[in-house]
Amino acid sequence: MQLKISYQTLAKITNGILCQANLKDILKSISYDTRTLQKGQAYIALKGAKFDGHTFIKQALEAGANFVILERKEAPKYNEILKNIPFLTVENTLLALQEIAKFHRLSKDIKIAAITGSNGKSTTKQMLSALLRKFGKTCSTEGNFNNQVGVPISLLEISNTDKFGVFELGASHIGDIAEIARLVLPDVAVLTNISPSHLEFFGSMENIYKTKTEILQHLNMSATVVFNGDDKFLKNLKTDYKGKMLSFGFDSGNDILIQNSPTFSFKYKGALFNTGVILERHDKLNAAAACGAALALGMFKEDIEKGLKTYKPMPMRLEKHKLNKTEILLDCYNANPVSMENALNILSTCDDPRIAVLGDMRELGTFSQMYHKELAQKIIDANVNKAFLAGPEMETTYKELLKLNFKEVKYSLNKLDFFEDLKQIIENKSGTILFKASRSLNFEELFFKLKEGK
Repeated sequence: MQLKISYQTLAKITNGILCQANLKDILKSISYDTRTLQKGQAYIALKGAKFDGHTFIKQALEAGANFVILERKEAPKYNEILKNIPFLTVENTLLALQEIAKFHRLSKDIKIAAITGSNGKSTTKQMLSALLRKFGKTCSTEGNFNNQVGVPISLLEISNTDKFGVFELGASHIGDIAEIARLVLPDVAVLTNISPSHLEFFGSMENIYKTKTEILQHLNMSATVVFNGDDKFLKNLKTDYKGKMLSFGFDSGNDILIQNSPTFSFKYKGALFNTGVILERHDKLNAAAACGAALALGMFKEDIEKGLKTYKPMPMRLEKHKLNKTEILLDCYNANPVSMENALNILSTCDDPRIAVLGDMRELGTFSQMYHKELAQKIIDANVNKAFLAGPEMETTYKELLKLNFKEVKYSLNKLDFFEDLKQIIENKSGTILFKASRSLNFEELFFKLKEGK
């Protein structure tokens, strides 16, 4: 983090009140986590649903913080601790962090792409970052830093030498995208798809669409919108959105038309782009989104074709392993109806016996039973030989499979109950095992236990 904001400017952009501070002193770096805070950093006391950063102010100072940003109503509690330390009081520390991030973003000469959608955000981010790094120094969201705290922290990492930025915008409630898109002010907005993710909080698919398209109200001047023209919701942008745009997909009429070939290739303005990279169907859509954003940012055909070869998948997204003679597909980062179906479709093309080890698709709310019931038929359609289902929501899938006369299925609340069965399969057979569940179930724990063999 390389900030250069005077305390005087800091107070102005956050509408804060400086105490015991020299107006000309410089804010160089901020941390909100005392566990990783380094000597000489400022500490900002954020509040969350389950934590209050104000209670860690003493630890922050002991770790070497030289400046503190805290909420005005909390300040009287810490007068004694802060008596020899410069600090800033603000109405809301999260809003202060966001305003600092926005100020920093606007102070840099950089082109930014922001990616949102229900599925494929992280993969598209990785692909686009790989492309742009062939064209210039690029910063991007680390891990899943795609929310109200993660996005501003990511923006603060922009350096003077960065030519491009690629940031992922996540949402679980209406208004989430608007809150963080206004900080990013993207030059390119990428919308991957609209599907039933976090449906428990959104309430309807229409609300997911409204939330994801909030990004359109917070674009930089002359921005381009890159969107999935095959998506039944997003295809409405072809008539509803009046700005610059590029659509991508398999259906004719898209600006970036994905070709039906083993390697990822597409046609754009009459030219055939062939990357030579072998991708599954869903990742071809992600790659098309990334290539569309790269084109909008000025990359050339040759750079795009070469650049995609440098893409490296993120961990636990259909990550391939091998245990004994058994192929493993480890996809434990998240799960919703669309990503679960994609994973099962890939499993259906693999060597048998095909084993599906599946956990709950979380945050579907009142739609959960419906989607878990529908999953049973998708398991059968994928020619799965045996299924292991774990978690309270998966009981619905289990019962539906039995109704559909699929007998090769085991169910438990605890995924570790399948250890001995899977260990025997790995020891005695080849084939393929898919591990897929929502992040909160930590399904990779079962895989690593099998890897260790105990």
